[in-house]
Amino acid sequence: MQAQQWPANNPAVVLMAPLSRMPEANGENMTIDRVDRTVVTESATIPAGQTPLATDTAQATVRTDSRRITTTASPGGSEMTRRIVVLIFGLIQLLIGARIVLLILDAREANGLVSAILDSSQIFVAPFEGILRAGALHAAGSVLDTAAIVAFVGWTIIELIVIYVIGIFRREPA
Repeated sequence: MQAQQWPANNPAVVLMAPLSRMPEANGENMTIDRVDRTVVTESATIPAGQTPLATDTAQATVRTDSRRITTTASPGGSEMTRRIVVLIFGLIQLLIGARIVLLILDAREANGLVSAILDSSQIFVAPFEGILRAGALHAAGSVLDTAAIVAFVGWTIIELIVIYVIGIFRREPA
């Protein structure tokens, strides 16, 4: 770090950036350490127009102030609720997205994994069936399930509404 050079008649102040280490997760708590250091150097001044004498000895004064702040923080109840909601809706969206891709690629429904994904995603697509007049578009074995696309958008909108409602009850630190 480069210190700023100031004229000799003014004290030199060097401000060092706060030293912090990455917070380490201890269960749900995180500890954040921050050290602030200030170094002030003052040098003897000689009035203008005078020449320094050989007997004058200029001494510099150095003062270092240091302070350590340790904070322990953990996510609040509303933040944990928001994280759980995002996880659940993310899993729902992942299932519906996998359904869309598998039907477009004309995956074999006899495969156990494919049938498990299609069956489990059907639970989340069923409420959105019949919203559009076209149920699905077929072309050369591939199927574009429009109900699944509407369900994907619908679940995303529901997720945003739930996160917004959770955010209403969130308390920010003063």
